[in-house]
Amino acid sequence: MTINPNTNLNSSDNDDNFAGIFVSRWLFFLHLHIVELILALIVFIAIHYLRQKRLCQQNGTFLFIGPWFSSLSFVVTADPRNLEHVFKTKFSVYPKGPSFRENVGDLLGDGLFSADDETWRRQRKAASTEFHSAKFRRLTTESSVELVHARLLSVLENATNKSIPIELQDILLRLTLNNICIIALGALEDATEVTALRFVTPTWVWKTMKCLDLGSEKKLKKLIKDVDEFAKKVIETRKKELSVSLRQGSDLLTVFMASKDEEGKPFSDKFLRDICVNFILASRDTSAVALSWVEEKIVAEISGIVKEREEIKNGELIFKAEEIKKMDYLQAALSEALRLYPSVPVDLKEVVEDDVLPDGTVIKTGTKVIYAIYAMGRIESIWRKDCREYKPERWLRDGNYMSESAYKFFTFNSGPRLCHPVAPKIALTMYMKYGLMVNLINRHESGLHEYLK
Repeated sequence: MTINPNTNLNSSDNDDNFAGIFVSRWLFFLHLHIVELILALIVFIAIHYLRQKRLCQQNGTFLFIGPWFSSLSFVVTADPRNLEHVFKTKFSVYPKGPSFRENVGDLLGDGLFSADDETWRRQRKAASTEFHSAKFRRLTTESSVELVHARLLSVLENATNKSIPIELQDILLRLTLNNICIIALGALEDATEVTALRFVTPTWVWKTMKCLDLGSEKKLKKLIKDVDEFAKKVIETRKKELSVSLRQGSDLLTVFMASKDEEGKPFSDKFLRDICVNFILASRDTSAVALSWVEEKIVAEISGIVKEREEIKNGELIFKAEEIKKMDYLQAALSEALRLYPSVPVDLKEVVEDDVLPDGTVIKTGTKVIYAIYAMGRIESIWRKDCREYKPERWLRDGNYMSESAYKFFTFNSGPRLCHPVAPKIALTMYMKYGLMVNLINRHESGLHEYLK
């Protein structure tokens, strides 16, 4: 067909062309989202397929090889011997690795939970010194008392009086944050979830999406901008507080602000930003999830400690550190909950030189090693045949709490990267999917008196 050059093309032809281009681009974006969903589905199926049954059959370790175009090839292990080898014996050979830092770098930067080598050691030393100082422990205790009595108890009392259900997990998550942190809560959560997608998406795919500002990477870019603005405000506020007050606070951000780098210069705002985001995410996520589990026997134990007191002043029940140390059943109940439902179900390392694990598995340079903490809690050879049952008593010997090897109970990591008391490591945090909706009722005084007899 020929077209007369004198013929005017009408507007409907232009509209059709524009519509065609629009539809083509829309289909392209749709295909990208479909690829993301398919990849996520593949990984989801793989995780369920590679659960504890397969781990048991392979003596706790096996090799998973994904499609050639993906980055989903790794060694999975739940063998305590291998974990001790990776986290203690050959610690320097198994860093977080460049792939991990590349995936989480936009969000966590060079913070403690993504750093390796000297950057990690410097932050670890400063954090460890502060966590073990008497001043930090005192202020942490005072802060906890204030959070519970000024915030938590009022919320619980209101729900009880009005007979309304509450989402306990969400309340406890918010309890671990102060008011200024809550402002950035949504952005931090969403950014963590989108960052997690990078671990199940071929590297070249998410990098292309990032370059073209498409899909989940476009969303992540905006979320990280929000996180950066939040961190900037926190740092600026703290600097103003320090400039007008001679009283130095005892928190990690203040500690690093008062410290110098290896060249004797103050740490940059970028470095302080990474510290801020890393520890807010860590202390918020993992400590709160663990608090969502309770046990009736804990009430009896607490009542036993109360009986030892001569009086309760002003009707308030505030426990001292030495009293909390006596709560063996509480410690056992929390440990058992974390054994079955670790806040961080899986994590990974990347080997930097050829190695052989204690079980004989050959590891080549660049191989990712995934340690399956969730599966470890359900392997009979590690925790006996009743491993799937919730039994706090397994942690007690003659009524006293007895800890297990850190390479067997791996919730808080081990070796040089053993977590500080403040919180476990940050990674993919496992929440209860539908939260924990509860209805609260006041215990009748007569019931409490039974415990106090």
